[in-house]
Amino acid sequence: MSAEAVGEGQGTYEGDLRKVARVVLLDPQDRILLLHGHEPDDLADDWWFTPGGGVEGEESREEAALRELAEETGITEVELGPVLWRRRCSFPFAGRRWDQDEWYFLARTDRTAVEAVGLTELERRSVAGARWWTCPELSRAHETVYPTRLAGLLRTLLDEGPPARPVILDPEIV
Repeated sequence: MSAEAVGEGQGTYEGDLRKVARVVLLDPQDRILLLHGHEPDDLADDWWFTPGGGVEGEESREEAALRELAEETGITEVELGPVLWRRRCSFPFAGRRWDQDEWYFLARTDRTAVEAVGLTELERRSVAGARWWTCPELSRAHETVYPTRLAGLLRTLLDEGPPARPVILDPEIV
């Protein structure tokens, strides 16, 4: 899978799982921002994913989500909303296996210009850019997107609003 773990492998672990905070960032037109990642040495092995990454040190997941969003997109003018979804995943990336416990936070922004300002070395080698997607575009996409059910999850979010409690997504093992 994935540049979902494009950090340098450092971060806070709970048991054997890397603690990760992700951001479902929506603009005023309800488009979602996704980053375009690929294996560092194989541009053809690519996918789309939400901004975010590993919790560092003593920071909270909320702090990690905001820090990662700023580093990967340059967007800092957001108010973090509730945790929408939680997911455990495991995937190969950059020569190792990543096992993660991911929390997806809702956020909205008026700013749509994206500039990666704080990428790690591995991220610079494996993140090819960003794109705002409408829900219909995401539903029709032939590209790989993580989490794999993102189009349906986004449709439900836009139709029903945030869930009362985080929805536990099925684990994804690639």
